[in-house]
Amino acid sequence: MLKLPIYTELENAQNILIAGAGGGFDIFSGLPLYFGLKASGKNVHLANLSFSFLPPPQVTGEGRLSPSMLRVTANTPAFTRYFPEHFLSKWFQGQGEDVPIYCFEKTGVIPLLESYKALITSLSLDTIILVDGGTDSLMRGDESGLGTPYEDVSSIIAVAQTSVERKLLINLGFGVDHYHGVSHAHFLEAVSDLIKSNAYLGMLSLTNDMPEVNKYREASEYVFKAMPQDISIVTSSILSAIAGNYGNHHTTPRTQNSELWINPLMAAYWCFHVSQIAERILYGEDMKTTHDITDVMGVIKRFRESCKTIRPRKEIPV
Repeated sequence: MLKLPIYTELENAQNILIAGAGGGFDIFSGLPLYFGLKASGKNVHLANLSFSFLPPPQVTGEGRLSPSMLRVTANTPAFTRYFPEHFLSKWFQGQGEDVPIYCFEKTGVIPLLESYKALITSLSLDTIILVDGGTDSLMRGDESGLGTPYEDVSSIIAVAQTSVERKLLINLGFGVDHYHGVSHAHFLEAVSDLIKSNAYLGMLSLTNDMPEVNKYREASEYVFKAMPQDISIVTSSILSAIAGNYGNHHTTPRTQNSELWINPLMAAYWCFHVSQIAERILYGEDMKTTHDITDVMGVIKRFRESCKTIRPRKEIPV
């Protein structure tokens, strides 16, 4: 009854990679999906575009599946206090599971694509699901506020060029990008565009009574305790929304000097095909030639400087 297209899309998927598109805690936004797909008998793996300092090859040895990707486990040396992937793997270890997190360094699209190709071969992937904690990954480039597009867009352009059968993007956290200047009217406009191009696969709400959500909360809180100075504002806001909080509700001292808008839509997955999202990005072709994050920043900077019309911010009329 009323079966969402995202379920139909994933029925025949068997070897799945869930990858954080924008770095940091983005992979945590994919954990409810990870637990649900694992419970349904799928082979599911985790990856993340990492903001952490990744130990060099001479330390990690065979952990490097490509020059810019590291297989992080609970036993990987932590060279920095900010290492959410390492602590997430340690949480899994505490549950009696050995779950590596494949970490991509902050590069341009060319090395990132090579890393994805290495994983496709190594894990026999038929599906890649990018997850974004927030909604700025749907900005096409001419909006007044783009949020933090560098990593999100690199991931989208790279994955769109892979040969896997299914390539998806799932957003979680409607409203969190207000802090970075994103107009959510522009996000909703993007969703409407993607509906027209048959790229929209529906919305799915996360609720407190879902066992997958309880595990997501447990894993997140474990990592928060391991990294108390770096509690994720995005993840804590989403968990706060799932718990039923609303408005200017704070759960971490990191947000005390700002006004939040915790709302029920933060707890919903928005699901899309990646290819049409990549096609909407107005500077997407130039992104394909980038080697490092400086190249990525340069592409976006040049596009913004040459763009004749930057669409002004819009407020949602509700």
